[in-house]
Amino acid sequence: MCVIRVLLAEDVQMVREALAALLELEDDIRVVAEVGSGEDVLDAAKGTRPDLVIVDVNMPGLDGLTAAERLRDQLPDSRILVLTVLDAPNVLRRAQDVRVDGYLIKNAPVEHLVKAVRQIMAGERVISPELALAAWEGQASPLTAREADVLRLAAAGAETAEIAEHLHLSPGTVRNYMTTIVAKLDARNRLDAIRIARDAGWLLNS
Repeated sequence: MCVIRVLLAEDVQMVREALAALLELEDDIRVVAEVGSGEDVLDAAKGTRPDLVIVDVNMPGLDGLTAAERLRDQLPDSRILVLTVLDAPNVLRRAQDVRVDGYLIKNAPVEHLVKAVRQIMAGERVISPELALAAWEGQASPLTAREADVLRLAAAGAETAEIAEHLHLSPGTVRNYMTTIVAKLDARNRLDAIRIARDAGWLLNS
């Protein structure tokens, strides 16, 4: 019997450990590594050479799709299965650009995950029907590239002066961008704008 070697990347420890335990119940699946951040995915994959990497999209620091992109470039033989929430339809477009092998809704039953693992290793592409429908109905980001840069830095915790320095802008220009962003997203304030954009998948690095 051929055993599928899996690397699991999920920032919530309880979820990660539960998924690992459930996958290990299968005779043909072995979890060879678990990581809790996007920054650790590539090093762990290089160290263990998994057949399949299961990666959550929304992780602190380096997001899951950027980690997947690095995997695709440096370890092209590893298959990639992305987990995401239903309310991020725009992420599917970028997942397609990264050429991931599977794209599964995060709260799907575990038997769907196990089936997806086997399908991907058999050479199939897997996309949850709910995600495909959400992507079809989803809207493109209303933010310009520069507005997205400003909001992405704000979401990482940067203050106005830090954003200005990083993007070579004046603090007043950054404040103007933030006012425009809040208006475009029909948000209550800066934090609400970050939440709206993050939920829609508009803050992932491009």
